[in-house]
Amino acid sequence: MEALTARAVWFVAPRQVELREELVPPPGPGQVRIAAIASAISHGTELLVYRGEVDPALELDLPTLVGSFAFPIKYGYASVGQVLDVGASVTGLAPGDLVFVLHPHQSLYNACAELVVPLPQGLTPAQGLFFANAETALTIAHDAAPRLGESVVVFGQGVVGLLAAQMLRLAGAARVIAVDMNPRRRAQALALGVDAALAPGPELPEELRAINGGRLADLAVEVSGAPAALQAAIGCVLDEGSVLVASWYGRKPVTLDLGTRFHRGRIRLRSTQVGRLAPETWPRWDHRRRRESVAALLPRLRLDELVSHSLPVERADEAYRLAELGAALQVVLTYREKETLLCTS
Repeated sequence: MEALTARAVWFVAPRQVELREELVPPPGPGQVRIAAIASAISHGTELLVYRGEVDPALELDLPTLVGSFAFPIKYGYASVGQVLDVGASVTGLAPGDLVFVLHPHQSLYNACAELVVPLPQGLTPAQGLFFANAETALTIAHDAAPRLGESVVVFGQGVVGLLAAQMLRLAGAARVIAVDMNPRRRAQALALGVDAALAPGPELPEELRAINGGRLADLAVEVSGAPAALQAAIGCVLDEGSVLVASWYGRKPVTLDLGTRFHRGRIRLRSTQVGRLAPETWPRWDHRRRRESVAALLPRLRLDELVSHSLPVERADEAYRLAELGAALQVVLTYREKETLLCTS
């Protein structure tokens, strides 16, 4: 085995992307060297980092990330590739295996074997890219814990919102209603099985009652990334209802009216974050069980329609500009010549 050259995407300043070459040595003990096929750009958290909207002093939360939020930083956490070779003491992984890794955008890299997730047989690389977002969606479903027969309204129909809607249905929600300002995303949500898709606005609570048996929702999930949506979510749940905040707003301020509707309705406001497990699941669940559950659930989710644009890594700067425009659903970077992934447009 020999050292090989890789191409990696770096943010060197807000909205400035640079492709750098790195030398990747053979894998050491407990490591796996992986040749990337594709990686997905996060249209939520990652775009906050790209725009410089994250506290520069915030610590990195993944061992694979390099640099700092003060720039430069090598970021990303949705890479699918094939095992190239394995280091000493690695078991359960072999050259040629299709795997998912929480790793930045890079054509070739070493990763600790315990961070490498083998993907189910028959899953395509494009489908495997959604492992991290599906893990977030499963965590949302665990934290929301809808009771059989309850209704849930999901604010934001980006990739995480679309996956959360599917997971909440699998978790027992009788009715799932999407809210998004983008008509294309509302149409996508309907195509993927939500019961209704509404636009935000002052008439939203009444429109929700009209399609939900005269009631507001039992639960609301805010995953749009827009601070104003959180107030709307509070106004869309019944008394004793819950609002689950899955968005990370970065340094964007959030102003809320916690007066009559929130206070007298005894509405619960709760954060959900994939870095931790729902406390109600302890000690029965750990991160390994959650990963195994997501791997088993991926084939049951509608994923092929989610990749809207696929660009080679050499066009990374263009890919981020496209993602920031908001018209794209999921932008993907590819690392092999003539590599194509299923796209909806």
